[in-house]
Formats: sequence, C-alpha cells, structure tokens
Amino acid sequence: MKKLWPLLLLFVAACKQKEYNADLFVKNAVVYTVDSAFTVTNSFVVDGGRIVAVGDSTTLSEKYLAREVIDARGKTVYPGFIDAHAHFLEYGLGLQQVNLKELKSWQQVLDSVKEYATKNPEGWVVGNGWDQNLWVGSKFPDKTKLDALFPVRPVILNRVDGHGVIVNQAALNIAGIKPGQTIPGGEIETVNGKLTGVLLDNAVGIVTRKIPDPSDTLITNALLAAQRNCIADGLTTVDDCGLPYTMVNTISELQHRGSLKMRMYVLLSDRQENYDYLFKRGVYKTPGLDVRGFKVYADGALGSRGAALLKPYSDQANWNGFLRNNQKHFADVAMLIAAKGFQMATHAIGDSANRVMLKIYASVLKGKNDRRWRIEHSQVIAPEDLDMFGKYNIIPSVQPTHATSDMYWAGQRLGPKRLKTAYAYKQLLAQNGWLPLGTDFPVEDINPLYTFYAAVVRKDLKGFPAKGFQMENALTREEALRGMTIWAAKANFEEKEKGSIEVGKYADFVITDKDLMKDNSADLPKIKILKTYINGEKVYERK
Repeated sequence: MKKLWPLLLLFVAACKQKEYNADLFVKNAVVYTVDSAFTVTNSFVVDGGRIVAVGDSTTLSEKYLAREVIDARGKTVYPGFIDAHAHFLEYGLGLQQVNLKELKSWQQVLDSVKEYATKNPEGWVVGNGWDQNLWVGSKFPDKTKLDALFPVRPVILNRVDGHGVIVNQAALNIAGIKPGQTIPGGEIETVNGKLTGVLLDNAVGIVTRKIPDPSDTLITNALLAAQRNCIADGLTTVDDCGLPYTMVNTISELQHRGSLKMRMYVLLSDRQENYDYLFKRGVYKTPGLDVRGFKVYADGALGSRGAALLKPYSDQANWNGFLRNNQKHFADVAMLIAAKGFQMATHAIGDSANRVMLKIYASVLKGKNDRRWRIEHSQVIAPEDLDMFGKYNIIPSVQPTHATSDMYWAGQRLGPKRLKTAYAYKQLLAQNGWLPLGTDFPVEDINPLYTFYAAVVRKDLKGFPAKGFQMENALTREEALRGMTIWAAKANFEEKEKGSIEVGKYADFVITDKDLMKDNSADLPKIKILKTYINGEKVYERK
C-alpha cells in the first residue's frame, strides 16, 4: 500500500492540473482590442460571459484550461459591433410587411404592394422604403392609382426616411383627413384642392394612430427576426431610438427567457406617458437592456424637405422645412429631463433645427459636463454652430451611410455652400474627440461593415464617386472602428462593460474572414462575418 501512495498522489495532481478554469480560449487570432492604446494581440480568455485575460496565446495557455478552444488560424477578431442609432423593432415589423426599398418607379411600388396584398388578404396594407429620389423626375407620387387598386382596403406606404407616407383614400377616410386641413410640424399635401395622399412628419400620426396595434405574437416575431439578421451582420448591441415604455417589459421578458440575446439600449419616445414611466421607475438596467434616455424629434428629413433650414431649400423657393414642435416644448422637455438626470437625444437634420437644439442644450448644460446629451444625425450644421458641440460636450451621433445615400441629391436641396458642412463627420469628431456611429436602419442597411466603408471611403457600394464624397470628412479606419464599438458604447454610458476586448468586459465579439484595418478599401463591404458571440456564447456562425 505504501508503494501505491506516490502513484496516487501523482494521479491526483495530474487531475488537478486538468481542472478547467475558463469557458473559452480564443487563440491564434488578430485581435483588435480597441482599448485606449488600440492594442493588437492574438488571444483572450472568457469565463462566465466576461473576458478574464487578454494577451499572448502561449502565455495564456500556460495559465488557463478552457472547456472550448477556438483556433482562429489568423482570422480577425473585433469587439461586437454596436449600432448607435437604429430602429430595431420597426425593422423587425418591416420584415413582416411590403419591402419597397430600391424600387425605381412608382409603378414598381404599386406592383409590389398588389402582390403582397394578394398573399395577405386581411387588414391594413403597410409598406416601407419607397424613395422618389430614385425615380425619373424625383417627384412625390399621388394616390390615384393606389385608390384604383384598393378602393376599400386601407393602405399606408412609408417613405424610406420614416418622415413621410402616401396613403389611399380609404386610409384618409378612416383618419378623417380633409382637403385644406393643416397640422403644426407636418404637411398634408393638397394639389388643386385635392388630397394627394402624401403626408409628412406630424401629419403621418393622424393615420398611424388608426392602425390597430400589432399583437404580442407579431412583436415577438418581429424582434426575433430582427435579431437573426443583425447578429449575422456582427451586431451585438443596438440603440433602438424612440420606443414606447410598454416595450421595456416585452424586451426584458424575451431576454430573460433567453430567446432575445441582442443587447439593447432603448431611448423612449417624446410622450408624456413615457416620461411618467421612467421618472417614476428610474434607470432600467440589466445586462441586456439599458433604458435611461428619451428621443425627441426637432424636424423632419432632408429627402422629403421636412428638415428645418435657416434659408430656403435650393430646389424649392420660399420653403425652409419645419420644426416638429414649438421651441418652448423642446426647452421644457430639456429642463425636465435634466432635472431628473436622464439623457436627451434629439433628431436634428437641418441647420435651423440643429441651431435651435444646440442653443437649448447649451442653456441647460451650461458648459462642460458628462451628461452625454446627443444630437441624432447632426446632418447639416451652420459653420458658426460647430463649436457648440465641443463647448457643451454635446455628442453628435451620426450615420455614415446617410452621406453616401444622400450625396446624389443633397447638393440640390442645400446648394454647394451648405453642403460643405453637411455630413461633416471629421469636423464633428474634432469637437469632443469621439464620435458614435450608427445606421438609422431600416432607413439604411443594417450591415455595420457598410457603415465602416462609408465612413472611411465615402463611396457607395458601386464605388461612386471615384474620388469619394467630400473626403476631407472621411474618418480613419481606427476612428471608424472606435465609432462602431467603444465610442458607441460611451454614447450609452456603457464603455466600462462593452465596446472593447478588455478584462472585465462582456465577451461580445465577432470573427471576420478578412481584416477591416488592412484589406483593400474596395473590398471592405465584401468582408464576411464568420461568427458572432454575445456573452461568450456563439449566437451566429456562417454556413
């Protein structure tokens, strides 16, 4: 028996050496940590859903024995991509409706709507994504042919930017809209005394309030459908800008069940019931859901000429667009949100809307601060207003693909002088030294690699224009990657828990087939997401 003791002790020691002390070991990769030094390494270790070590593969392999090992074989790893401005639920609902994006004529729109309605014979017909700027003549449609196709069934078709619709007479009848009717902050288009069916901004709500609310089942299906597509494109967090408070429990419950793994930063819309809810409850924070702010709309969109400009549109005399509400409302809301300690994020496209909101923010913030109040889009800025972002630490939250989508016609709307400080991402970055990036999907494509490409190369997916659009405002590759990761996290007060591959942070990361930081610029949009991980769990793998 005495002779067996040494052997037994060796056996026990060997067993102890093989005890697992980590869940996942990623090695032999090109890991862009996106830490403060923009360190590039080759491995990291995950345990309990968080990163516990980052460094050299050989060194870490001596210390950690993981249940799962990923040998990346030189593939590239980044922190999970974060979309700092999106409409996640709206995108998911749109997947259940008529897709009208990229159609080249009003007739193509009508054909698509008719085909959808035949397959879905009940309820309202809802479509999304038409853009008259892609059609010959670039004029808004009218409802005449829509009425002929659908004399009884109500139809509402949303413009690509979400700030305009065309509806048929059946929908107008349900909403009680009459020729000559007006509404502050919106437009009910009438030509020769007749309604065309085109409604802009606040006028849209007159009709949408008559559409029955989606069922719980439809909402669940929409969220999960949106998730499937987003994680396949490498997104691990999305900012959903402008939801009702009722969605908070729905999202939280789906995350608690484990079916909704996407992390979400939610801004509640500018409605009294949403203020009442969050002011009473306080910040709603879980590992998957963060609710601490409000989304306000200052104006409309440039494509539908609803953006509020200081001087008239270059392609429409005596028309400056409009604010969605009076300035007192915006000032009152800002004071209230500040007093309660929450974040304010305001949609502002035109230079007039941006000036109004920058001045209101300044009156409340009163100088340097860390409230991280945001201007969403910050699209057209008067040159003399640019420094207000830095002076009051106001965060411009921008969407690079807007520049490459709008560049074909933005000059017609603005003229060459105003265009110089539109989509001015480099100038905006200089204000605070950081810049969160998003897409505004479903207005734009959900793919964050398109965001990277548009920010760095400033071209569309066909490579136009050859020399890039206003390249003086292109971002570097490092700036673009930070904008999609750590800076987007910072805009959400979440930079200590996500946005980089560092010890203590959530193990949210993606693996790509090629290197965003080195690949040929023309090939950037073609890079593929191989795997997406959230909380150390693989949620997507390319087949």
